[in-house]
Amino acid sequence: MGDNQPSARAEFGVVKTFLPYLWPRGEFELKTRVVIALLFLVGAKIANVYVPVLYKYAVDALGGGKAGAGSAGADTTSLIVVPVGMIVAYGLVRVLSSAFGELRDAVFAKVAQRAIRTSALGVFEHLHALSLRFHLDRQMGGLSRAIERGVKGIEFLLSFMLFNILPTLLEIFMVSGILWVLYDFWFALITFVTIVIYIAFTLIVTEWRMKFRREMNQRDDEANTKAIDSLINYETVKYFNNEDHESRRYDNALRGYETAAVKSQESLSKLNIGQGAIIAVGLVLNMLLAAKGVQDGNMTVGDFVLVNTYLLQLYMPLNFLGFVYRQIKQSLTDMERMFSLLDVEKEVEDKIGAPALACGEAAIRFEDVKFAYNPDRQILKGVSFDVPAGKTVAVVGPSGAGKSTLTRLMFRFYDVSSGRITIDGQDIRDVSQTSLRRSIGIVPQDTVLFNDTIAYNIAYGRPGADEEEITNAAKLASIDGFIAGLPQGFKTMVGERGLKLSGGEKQRVSIARMLLKRPKVMIFDEATSALDTRTEKDIQQALRDVSRGHTTLVIAHRLSTVIDADEIIVLRDGQVAERGRHQDLLAQDGLYAEMWAQQQEIREAEEILAHAGEATT
Repeated sequence: MGDNQPSARAEFGVVKTFLPYLWPRGEFELKTRVVIALLFLVGAKIANVYVPVLYKYAVDALGGGKAGAGSAGADTTSLIVVPVGMIVAYGLVRVLSSAFGELRDAVFAKVAQRAIRTSALGVFEHLHALSLRFHLDRQMGGLSRAIERGVKGIEFLLSFMLFNILPTLLEIFMVSGILWVLYDFWFALITFVTIVIYIAFTLIVTEWRMKFRREMNQRDDEANTKAIDSLINYETVKYFNNEDHESRRYDNALRGYETAAVKSQESLSKLNIGQGAIIAVGLVLNMLLAAKGVQDGNMTVGDFVLVNTYLLQLYMPLNFLGFVYRQIKQSLTDMERMFSLLDVEKEVEDKIGAPALACGEAAIRFEDVKFAYNPDRQILKGVSFDVPAGKTVAVVGPSGAGKSTLTRLMFRFYDVSSGRITIDGQDIRDVSQTSLRRSIGIVPQDTVLFNDTIAYNIAYGRPGADEEEITNAAKLASIDGFIAGLPQGFKTMVGERGLKLSGGEKQRVSIARMLLKRPKVMIFDEATSALDTRTEKDIQQALRDVSRGHTTLVIAHRLSTVIDADEIIVLRDGQVAERGRHQDLLAQDGLYAEMWAQQQEIREAEEILAHAGEATT
């Protein structure tokens, strides 16, 4: 997504993309509302154009009354009745013009809001369908602002372009025609030329000053992204005393926004002054012609007032047109940025007519799997192993060996470069992603919770689960005692990304969430890495109980958590270095035995320090 303003072709493409939302297929009610709104629009414009005509008649009637002030009594009756009738009619037509406009907006409101909702939902769903790579490469702050601005752009475009700009242009031609027919060609010519010059000036200057607006958007995105990133990493900022550093980064972005905003306002003032001057010249010229007509006896005072009223009525929305045009240009830019997200191709996509995964025994097989996030760095280099149905297989190895990549491939966040992964003999690339992910539950290494209650975060594993099921899942994850001790229990808010909970507490909520899902396949990706030794033993026992009879893949750093696995796969540099049960691997005296010895030394040292601390206490 760039900050460049879209070309005319791109702007047309944006409008073309959006038009189906205004005439939705199969929505008879919404189409009917569009038609009725257009009828109200025409009625409002006709009434608006007729208002000055009634005003002219009332003025002329008053002028005629003054001329015949010494006449008979019948003339006096005319003097009173005729102007009153015209004035009342004038007021009624003005009310009709306003009422038609309000009715138009009321009828069209549902169409507009449905279009906004549908388009925003489409982009949101598409973003969720994109690969993990896309989201890792994007900054969420700027992405969310692009969607937010796009939605506002749609709302503005509907509110002003459809029912303000187009009707105003229609009214301009209607008024020019009326002036030509009723009076003189020069009235129409001056009005038309003034409008052309006004529009040309507005277009040229607005195009010039749009660069300042784009700079403002870019700086605003930058400031917003830095603010969100800093606040999300609040603890890290505190750890390193970098509050001043973060403030400087944020202020630099704000300073850039400030500079662009000042230039934008200065250029806006120049535009408004020029627009005002053009309007004033056209107004004066037409008024001079009208005044001469009255002086020559070719026009009445009412005609003079009519010309003046038409011009004022016409130029008032024209003055507003400058602002609306700028906003429409900006709205199209914002909409182009939002709709451009729909053009991002899905890296991982279901095949046409992909069937649901038939997950029976849930036997998993990795067959010569190769994968690279980037072409110049191969992560997996031909990994092959089986996870038999109902068995537990653990994958261990040094950091960067490719352990967590296996889980991402299982969920099809990425597709393998070569080889294949099967579940019950079905290549996971041949089945629908929804059915695949429905069959797999995971406790990830980095547990992220929603800023909601504990109950909501557990129930996220299976939305719609009842209170008893949520409580049982919490009990299996050994978190029920902790929750019971909280003043608000399951209704306790966990904070942004679960910040109010400890690492172990978040991990246990994640375990409960996975258990509630009741998956056929269970994946534990460093599931107990954030737990203390005592809690780890409790959780391991709970996991052994719930995974019994389930196909389970365990990604582990702590080797003590996988000693009961049916098979342990040792990865090194993206390849299977060793495999076997715990005792067999120790007997081989290879990489696994070396890692085990290192971890045992660390564990013994921790226990000595813990005992020393207790003795001191």
